[in-house]
Amino acid sequence: MRTKYSFILLSVILLLCFAINISLGSVSIAFSDVIASIFGLGENQSHEYIIQNYRLPKAITAILVGSGLGISGVLMQTLFRNPLAGPFVLGISSGASLGVALVILGSGLFGGFLATALLSRWSIVIAASLGSFLVLLAVLAVSSRVRDTMAILIIGLMFGSITAAVVSVLSYFSSAEQLQQYIFWGFGSLGNLTWVELSIFFVIYLMGIVLSILSLKALNSFLLGENYAKSLGLNIKQSRLLIVLSTSILAGTITAFAGPIAFIGLAIPHLTRQIFDTSDHKILLPAVVLYGAIIMLICDTVAQLPTSDYTLPINAITSIVGAPVVIWLLVRQKRMVF
Repeated sequence: MRTKYSFILLSVILLLCFAINISLGSVSIAFSDVIASIFGLGENQSHEYIIQNYRLPKAITAILVGSGLGISGVLMQTLFRNPLAGPFVLGISSGASLGVALVILGSGLFGGFLATALLSRWSIVIAASLGSFLVLLAVLAVSSRVRDTMAILIIGLMFGSITAAVVSVLSYFSSAEQLQQYIFWGFGSLGNLTWVELSIFFVIYLMGIVLSILSLKALNSFLLGENYAKSLGLNIKQSRLLIVLSTSILAGTITAFAGPIAFIGLAIPHLTRQIFDTSDHKILLPAVVLYGAIIMLICDTVAQLPTSDYTLPINAITSIVGAPVVIWLLVRQKRMVF
């Protein structure tokens, strides 16, 4: 019964945060006008344009990013049985960063027209997707041959080190303008997606969610170790591949469309466990979806500095707002629920 009320409360908070996020911004818009604009009934065309083409897509992106990274974090922490594991431990984010670095930092190697074409919005998304996909293929190839799950974690970290080294070399030979553009991409952004891009993002996001739901039985089995999972007749390699694939699709897509978002994937699962005090993934996964979406909406609301023309980097806000909360909860609980 307590779990049911917790889900109802989180759902109400999510709707409230969604409404607040859309209402606040550099342009002051009355809440009644916001509701009318969402349904296309607004009388002020400029306000309706801001809501429909900027604030609404940004709020939906925040929900997808927060929930997707939260689920990815749960999958990785359960698979590796490591509370410090996050959605990017497999090197997915590093692969995406390498793809973007090749486009932005390597654009100077090409002619003016070609360099401009390479720096378009879609080219960066495609480059990030290809980079994360190539790392995914490498990790999947390794995971099919390695029996030890921890070896996959170490190999993922090594892939991340290799890609970081290549990015460093590219950075050394790049201009200040190219470096600035790459750094800005690394800050993360939720407000750059059009409805077409958001639709593609949502379809791929759904694929990752479906795969994570299919992994529920395996995730609960992995909590007691791989030997216990084998005794239940679970196909370890197949289950491991499914979990890795789900995480890679979610984390890779989010990085490609929104940039590398810090903190959320690592911390949200722990915050959720503190509230629900359970390791059952049938409860944990939907709870993480709600909690991740709420935290991301709150961070985005803070980042956009209501009534101001400035917008802070979303990566900075997720860490500044989130890390002290996690520290406070862990100190208060004096233990980590895992």
